[in-house]
Amino acid sequence: MNPESSGIKTWQWVVTAIVIIVLIIIGIMVFGNKSSTTPTTDQTPTTTTDQTGAINRIVMSDQYPGNVVYLSSVQLAAPGYVAIHKDNNGQPGAIIGYTRFDAGINTGKVTLTQPTVEGGTYYAMLHNDDGDGVFDATKDAPLKDSRGNVIMQIFHASASVGAGMKG
Repeated sequence: MNPESSGIKTWQWVVTAIVIIVLIIIGIMVFGNKSSTTPTTDQTPTTTTDQTGAINRIVMSDQYPGNVVYLSSVQLAAPGYVAIHKDNNGQPGAIIGYTRFDAGINTGKVTLTQPTVEGGTYYAMLHNDDGDGVFDATKDAPLKDSRGNVIMQIFHASASVGAGMKG
């Protein structure tokens, strides 16, 4: 038996095993632990599908402190609102701004009644429209996913997000 051909085969097996291990780790990171319902601050959208197959979701990132919140994508099965809530001990609190969006996929912004502040935590939450076209937090309830969780995206106000996100 030729020692050089044995060495090449061993090397090929080692590389193949490493590639398989790396693919398994990537698969676990990407597809694993999908049961978590903790909102994130990255661009990962919070999504739900209603009985008609229509999707409700919001996609955004952290924002520059200021009077405007920019939304990368708002997808609604029916007309509704995005309301920006202040943080109240780790839960959505007072509403400091809202904007109405048509059904479908939209981009947009929410102008706030009071500015976001550096280091602050905020919640962009989807609300339905009860049909009158006027936002009323007591009538236009938050939209929920199939598990009963409110569809929202947590974000932070930070001067480090870059000049392109000034609000």
